[in-house]
Parts: sequence; structure tokens; C-alpha cells
Amino acid sequence: MKALATDIVSLRMSHCRAEHAASGAQYHLAVMHYRVCLEAAERREDCRATQFFALKLAACYDEMGLSEKAAGFRALACPGDSTLLG
Repeated sequence: MKALATDIVSLRMSHCRAEHAASGAQYHLAVMHYRVCLEAAERREDCRATQFFALKLAACYDEMGLSEKAAGFRALACPGDSTLLG
């Protein structure tokens, strides 16, 4: 049980760091922290958290002008929505 609590604390800290970096337009740092969050969500098989962090990553990549990467993360967030792939 303690390992799970530590994992949640680490996830929350990474999320806070990502939000802080994104709010300061430090998108490379935000991406790094959001990726940690996304990987944790995928390991936990938490679909809603995976969607949330994939969309956060897409927004960061949009801000960085990397539309193809952004589209890939949008597709991960909404796999059944083919309009996001076009």
C-alpha cells in the first residue's frame, strides 16, 4: 500500500511541476513532466488520466509548433475519433 501512495505523490508532484512549467511557457520542461505522468497513468491502466495527460502533451506540442506530435497525442487521448488524425 505504501508503494501506491508514493506513486500517487510522485505523480502529483510531476503534474504540479508540469503545470508550473507550462504556465511559464517552459514547454520542454512541461513535456518532460507530463510524459512522466502519462507513463504512470498508462502503467496504472487509468484511461481517464491517460487521456488527460495526452491532451496536456498535445497542447504543449501545439505551443511549440510541433503539430504532428500534438496530433499523435490527441489520437492517443481519443483513439476512436478519426477526425483528429486528419
